[in-house]
Amino acid sequence: LEEAIDAASSNTEILGISDPAILAAVLADGVQKTIGDSRVNVTYEPGFVPAVPPAMPDIPPEHLAAVIKATVKVEILDGDIGYLKIQHIIGEEMAQRVGPLLLEYIWDKVLPTSGMILDFRNAISGEISGIPYIVSYYTDPEPLIHIDSVYDRTSDLTIELWSMPTLLGKRYGTSKPLVILTSEDTLGVAEDVAYCLKHLKRATIVGEKTAGGTMKMDKIKVGDTDFYVSVPVAKSINPITGKSWEITGVAPDVEVAAEDALDAAIAIIKLRAEIPGLIQ
Repeated sequence: LEEAIDAASSNTEILGISDPAILAAVLADGVQKTIGDSRVNVTYEPGFVPAVPPAMPDIPPEHLAAVIKATVKVEILDGDIGYLKIQHIIGEEMAQRVGPLLLEYIWDKVLPTSGMILDFRNAISGEISGIPYIVSYYTDPEPLIHIDSVYDRTSDLTIELWSMPTLLGKRYGTSKPLVILTSEDTLGVAEDVAYCLKHLKRATIVGEKTAGGTMKMDKIKVGDTDFYVSVPVAKSINPITGKSWEITGVAPDVEVAAEDALDAAIAIIKLRAEIPGLIQ
């Protein structure tokens, strides 16, 4: 790394690039190739205003119900298979707020099914605090399971995520098949949920290797300029593997193109349902 920095320092050709956006792209390419991490990025963003997470609005229950119905796709597929498409993994605060509505409009519909498919192919955002919620619905209440450890560089603290002993509503349990669909676009917290359930041997991952993103990113202003560096500031360390899915992505158990993943998952669940009869 020191040699690469020395070589870059002696290369002054980029100083002749007058377009700041092109300069940022050249710098980003150089940094990513030097450290082998495509998540680190350099951008030129004049007038950039850091996003401030909005406070939880006081939305009437009927409006929340309408939002949930419009944004979460839930179906019962042929063969008594529950299908749940998730694009954003909500955090603890939102889960507590909309929990009863999630049970009424989503969970109670898929709970009685004999197998379930979680579609994470377009899941690109989420909250770390939501990971124990999802994993706990597919595990037993006892014993508690150490799901993941997340090291936060900014606070220099490691947070352990554990399964939850009590939940709102019933658990799906551990005996029924669970398949998670992934694509190269599956990113961040959704990758962590898939990785955890895979290595707990609770879920079968079907689809493509995931993006290999990060749990948390920060955007740092470079001096008194309009250049910014985006860097990962948190790292997942799985207690079972001792490794992380970041950069490398989550490898599927059954690798198929993302558009074919749903059909493959249905076939897997139906085959598993037939195994007891075949053995008999």
